[in-house]
Amino acid sequence: MSLKVHIHTDILPKHIAIIMDGNGRWAKQKGMIRAFGHENGTKSVRQVVEASAELGILNLTLYAFSTENWNRPRLEVKTLMKLLISSLKKEIKTLQDNDIRLTAIGNLNMLPKKVHEELKEVINSTKNNSRMTLTLALSYGSREELTHAIKEITSKVKNNIISIENIDESIINKHLYTQNLPDVDLLIRTSGEQRISNFLLWQIAYAELYFTEVLWPDFTKEDLYKAIIEYQKRERRFGKTSEQLS
Repeated sequence: MSLKVHIHTDILPKHIAIIMDGNGRWAKQKGMIRAFGHENGTKSVRQVVEASAELGILNLTLYAFSTENWNRPRLEVKTLMKLLISSLKKEIKTLQDNDIRLTAIGNLNMLPKKVHEELKEVINSTKNNSRMTLTLALSYGSREELTHAIKEITSKVKNNIISIENIDESIINKHLYTQNLPDVDLLIRTSGEQRISNFLLWQIAYAELYFTEVLWPDFTKEDLYKAIIEYQKRERRFGKTSEQLS
């Protein structure tokens, strides 16, 4: 029996973010090059996206390529960019069939022109879909995002658009790449690593963290269900006591 039946649909996380880790190690275990792992990782993406939409998850954010990933071997980066283009072309039907809107966050100007154009095309073609928002974090780094936000806010203060006294969390939120997304409720990381890796540092302030040993290409919808079931067992206090919640 699928674990899906154990999920309480009335307390689903509104926003799930996933650090998709372990493609390279998965390929190495099979005596293959890292690109083989990245290619097989796209199958897990499809499973998780479709399962999330079916459950009623409103927002899913996937860490697809970090600012630090630009430092990887040139051939691997080139392969990842090619894979991104082909995946976007292949998955547009899945997005449309499931009424999923695609968005992207990060320093997108660093992406190769072909990737950027393909990305904009898919984003535009799915902009009216409303069942779920799928966000790809591409050329994304949280410190870069926060630096970018600080520069924008500072410029507006300098030009008397914002007063220092009015700067609060909502002002900061409005200047982040994720300005149209709610805070993350559940952060999942695969492959056994237990760190955040510069991902959505502001947005995960009160997120529940879930780490699994499963390498990303082996991650299935059942693994997603496990993470959500674990999330639903936890008491989210947001600084309050258990007594206050009850």
